[in-house]
Amino acid sequence: MSQQPSAAPAPTSAVATVSERHDWWRDAVIYQVYPRSFADSNGDGMGDLEGVRTRLPYLRDLGVDAVWLSPFYASPQADAGYDVADYRAVDPMFGTLLDADALIRDAHALGLRIIVDLVPNHSSDQYDWFKRALAEGPGSPLRDRYHFRPGKGKNGELPPNDWESIFGGPAWTRVTEPDGTPGEWYLHLFAPEQPDFNWEHPAVGDEFRSILRFWLDMGVDGFRIDVAHGMVKAEGLPDLGSHEQLKLLGNDVMPFFDQDGVHAIYRQWRRILDEYSGERIFVAEAWTPTVERTANYVRPDELHQAFNFQYLGTHWDAEELRTVIDRTLDAMRPVGAPATWVLSNHDVTRHATRFANPAGLGTQIRLAGDRALGLRRARAATLLMLALPGSAYVYQGEELGLPDVVDLPDEVRQDPAYFRGAGQDGFRDGCRVPIPWTREGSSYGFGDGGSWLPQPAGWGELSVEAQTGTPGSTLELYREALAVRRSTPDLGAGDAVEWLRAPEGVVAFRRGDFVCVANTTGESVALPAYGRVLLASGEITETAGEAKVPADTTVWWTGA
Repeated sequence: MSQQPSAAPAPTSAVATVSERHDWWRDAVIYQVYPRSFADSNGDGMGDLEGVRTRLPYLRDLGVDAVWLSPFYASPQADAGYDVADYRAVDPMFGTLLDADALIRDAHALGLRIIVDLVPNHSSDQYDWFKRALAEGPGSPLRDRYHFRPGKGKNGELPPNDWESIFGGPAWTRVTEPDGTPGEWYLHLFAPEQPDFNWEHPAVGDEFRSILRFWLDMGVDGFRIDVAHGMVKAEGLPDLGSHEQLKLLGNDVMPFFDQDGVHAIYRQWRRILDEYSGERIFVAEAWTPTVERTANYVRPDELHQAFNFQYLGTHWDAEELRTVIDRTLDAMRPVGAPATWVLSNHDVTRHATRFANPAGLGTQIRLAGDRALGLRRARAATLLMLALPGSAYVYQGEELGLPDVVDLPDEVRQDPAYFRGAGQDGFRDGCRVPIPWTREGSSYGFGDGGSWLPQPAGWGELSVEAQTGTPGSTLELYREALAVRRSTPDLGAGDAVEWLRAPEGVVAFRRGDFVCVANTTGESVALPAYGRVLLASGEITETAGEAKVPADTTVWWTGA
């Protein structure tokens, strides 16, 4: 199945050259790289692993602890690599296994750890098992490794149940059998090109335990588990009895998501991970109804971290922020896991654009909004996030203050949900536009051959080159914030905050000698000066022990 050697290069010394800090992941800042949009080394318009490798010094100097790579596996790219055809091969558009090995080695030499995406809920329809299952027809043992079912109706013309795809339309597709007749249906919670595995079949578990060892032997430091709340389906695949099922996601436990059976899988995986030295970790992408259910994924014998989507979806509002921070810390404390904080990723509108628009529009927004307001709030939200106890995630380009590109022409869009009419809004391409490195050039330094998604005019003024060394730039704010965080023990550590009395619309808390104040209102507020200013997202003034904090601004103080 692989078009490259299936044997991994010699294992790297995954822990000999990276930081030996114990429990590094508890307060780590982890940077998400979307490889196709980060850096293009060969001028084909598509980012690649060699491009990422050449930019690793930038990430070290930015001050992050680890790099999470979105999928680079062999794939037909029906869903930007989340449809995997070979879990042990690199897609030629991204390079080779040797490129992956070189990237891991260089990252470790620079003190950076590498986390790779793992996609266990579904494969590509070009995965060898699935292709053979289709070719062998009804009764093929390989069909038991997926969810093949006869249809309902007189002639099996109706789907086996009423489940809907996350990308819109039914979650079932009917196959044409080898003899040309309409046949069974198979389950795909996402695109039809992404058939769901049947995790009740032992061969599926065996395969993924082998995949884990393959990449651990390559030297990766952990895995981000895609759709970690999926995999296990309710017994009998019962009807949900509801239309517009996407509106229920995040509010109810669904028969296809957040089933309790997933936890037995993760306990098995954790035993494998713990065999390896160097504090390797698992990170769950788990969309659950509550942060309390998210905590189930990070019990001591399961995963290490889980994304905090409740925080990502919180409005720029002091009361809402305090509530979700408290609930998160309260939920994680009993299981001994660190909280995580994230503002953007490859699936949602960048927070500089979300915060530029009125609250209540969701996490996929097609309006540019007030760019200055959005950037001001985004900078303030970043300092608030980095002041909280636990681990923080940064999505590539947010350190440049990049907005979403909301006006991409229809003909260039590639998000599969965009073409299915219903389901997710299908506008994820806007946060995936290749990032700018230089002021000039065919793709602002992304590569020599343009970019797979068009970059907007003026992108160069937001580039790394334009912002480096520029006082007050968003890039320099991130660099300084991450340096302060690393040198200030009270930042990141612990599992609690001490809330301080503050005016309405202001978030204020103390952590040891450190104080963070975030003004979420549209007006300046006067506050006590809590000591020496470490950093602020905007200009503040201090007189006679009082500080005037502008609208949408966060300030870090130290009393030491």
